[in-house]
Parts: sequence; C-alpha cells; structure tokens
Amino acid sequence: MVSDSTGDASDRKNLLLLIQLRWIAAIGQLATIWFVHAELAIALPLAEMLAVVAFLVGLNLVSLLRYRHRDRVTNTELFLELLLDVGALTVQLYLSGGALNPFISLFLLQVILGAILLEAWSVWTLVAITSACFVGLTAFHRDINMPHSHMGGFWNLHIQGMFICFLLSACLLVAFITRITANLRRRDARLAELRQQSAEEEHVVRMGLLASGAAHELGTPLSTLSVILNDWEKMPALTRDSELAQDLADMQAQLARCKSIVTGILLSSGEARGEGTIRTGVRAFLDETVADWQTLRAPAAFAYDNGFAPDEPVISDLALKQVIVNVLDNALEASPSWVGVVARRQGETLCLEVTDRGSGFPADIAAAPGKPYRSTKARAGAGLGLFLVVNVLRRLGGALDIAAPAGGGAQVRLTLPLAGLSGGRP
Repeated sequence: MVSDSTGDASDRKNLLLLIQLRWIAAIGQLATIWFVHAELAIALPLAEMLAVVAFLVGLNLVSLLRYRHRDRVTNTELFLELLLDVGALTVQLYLSGGALNPFISLFLLQVILGAILLEAWSVWTLVAITSACFVGLTAFHRDINMPHSHMGGFWNLHIQGMFICFLLSACLLVAFITRITANLRRRDARLAELRQQSAEEEHVVRMGLLASGAAHELGTPLSTLSVILNDWEKMPALTRDSELAQDLADMQAQLARCKSIVTGILLSSGEARGEGTIRTGVRAFLDETVADWQTLRAPAAFAYDNGFAPDEPVISDLALKQVIVNVLDNALEASPSWVGVVARRQGETLCLEVTDRGSGFPADIAAAPGKPYRSTKARAGAGLGLFLVVNVLRRLGGALDIAAPAGGGAQVRLTLPLAGLSGGRP
C-alpha cells in the first residue's frame, strides 16, 4: 500500500509535466501558424487549426482540475492524455500537408514520452496508433500551396522546417525527460527509504514480541519469589534480626520494582493498551518522567528546565516515557558528572533537548542515528536503545537530531508533534 501511494505521487507529477508540455505545444502551434500564414504567406485553414489549439487549451484546463481534485493518476489516464495529444497533432498535420509536413516527426516525441511514462502494453499500442496515423497522412491530407524554392541545402524551406522540428524535439526531450527521470529517481529513493523503514519496524516488532514473552515468563518466578519472601518475613528467627529484616524489606522493594517493570513492558507492547488510559499535561508528563529517572539514577549534577508553555493535554505514553529515559541514560553514561534537559514548545511541536559533557557521537552515528547495533559501547547488543528511540519517535510523527555543542559533549534533540502525543494523527 505504501509503495502504491509513492507510485501515485510520481504519476501525478508526470501528469503535471504533460500539462506543461501541452501548454508549450499550444503556444508553439499558435506561433507556427502565425509565422507560416503572415510571414511566409502560405494559405492555411486557420479556423480549423485554431480550433485544434482551442481543444488543447480546453483539455489542459480539464487535466488541471483533474490534477488538483484527485490523488490517484492511473496508467490508463496517462495513456489517454497522450492519445489525445497524438489525435490533435494528427489533425494539425492533416490540415497542413500530411506526411510531407516536416513536423511529422513530432509523433516520435509522443512515443518516447510514452516509453518512459507508460506500461508496456500502452507503449506498443501508442506505437501502433502513431504508425497508422503516419501512414494514413500519406494518403489523406489537405494540400497546401508551398512557394517554390530553387535554393538547396539548409536554405530549402522544407529542410529548415525539419531542422526546427528537430531542435524543438531535442530541447523538449532534454527538458522533460530530465524532469521525469528526476521524479522516478525520487520515487525510487522514497521506496528504498520505505523498505528500510519497514525492515526496521519488523525488527522492532520482533523485539517487542521477545520482550512481551520474557515479561510473561518472568511473571512466574517473580510470583514464586514474592511468596517465599512473604513466608520469610513471618519467620521469628528472621524477624528478630534487624539487619535481616531490613534486607528482606529491601528485597521486597526491589521485587515490587521488578513487577512494575514487567507490567510496563506488557503495557508498552500493547497488551493492556486502552485500559485505564491516563491523560495528563505535557509539563506534568515531563516532570514526572524526569523526577522518576532522577530518583533511580541519582546523577551527580542535573539541570532541568521545563519551559513548555502553554501546556497541552496529552496521553501518558509508557513507550514515550521509556524513550526519554533511554536518552537520559545514554547521556548519563557518557557524562556521569553532568546532564542537562531543556523542554520548549515551538508552535504545535514539543522540543526536548538532552545535553551531556561526554566525548560526543562519532560522525557516522550523528549523521544517521538509529541504525541498530551501531554504538561506541564495546558490548554485545549495544546500539539498540537509540534504534528503539528513533522508531518510537517515527511512529509518533517525531524525529531525533544529534548536534555537537560548542563546549563539547553531545546534544540529542527530540521533536514531537503534539497531535501525536494527544492520541490524534501526527
């Protein structure tokens, strides 16, 4: 479905190029008719030829309305557009000498455009139709009285007409095929980007399934440990020892935290999504996330500036909370002495900047953040944190950028549309 929409966008751009080419054709025909009739004094059926030009103008107006009011342009529509152009050219040639007209080779321009824009069956049909028109114009046409010229070489009037046709065709082909090729290259680049994004999202889904499965499997041993600890807390031999009692309390607290983490994993994977949705504000969500992280990690120095205003209601998303925590963890690991966080509102976008005073990111990671298993950490599986961050942000319509502050270190900038945070479509 995604690749189809990409192809549709390319076809719409190509339709616009055909419309522009038709404007050039209409203006060129008017100029040629005027020059031949007024300057060369060759009698032409002006009313009929001008009617064909008016038809091209009307067709272009209809095509423009079609372009603006519909998203999808099919191969059949492009084929019909080219067929109508061939029909108009055939009528003009019929009215001005038929196959003897030097502009007969403009049929080739239509075939070349069709070969680039259309499917195989359409192109061969166009070749058959233009060939039939060529042959038909040799027998059926309206003669025009040409002035006799005894001059040879380039100064022969027919040769000059052929040269003008060649020059016109060459210029139009270079101009429009270059633009059509650029459209196709952009489409191919977009398709490659979408394929890469699909592969990354499939990787994320697999990791989500593994995390969800691990969370389910951890539930049983955690429950067993909870029962054992509860039994130990009731044993007189253990409760009389204050140090052991404190250790048991600490173990219960850590066990409760493990259960909370498992619950969070299941919520983030979607198993409890939609139940008890918590709505909050951006400021409160950021304050709570940062406060929880600061309590657990206890950084040596931490600067937090929540300047998001005016506030905006959003859904408390556990996945987004984990994104922010991952970025903060990376910053703390790179710079244990200091981490800074600044939150700002820019129009309908949340901008969150996390800065550290570490060694910074290598150029390859900073240029394309979020590639899996690309990290400066020398351990297996490193680099998945930033990969997950980028994919969650992409799902919400946001983005991640990495910069190098003047004072050294690294700055990770998260941008998120508020529509995505509030449960709407980003």
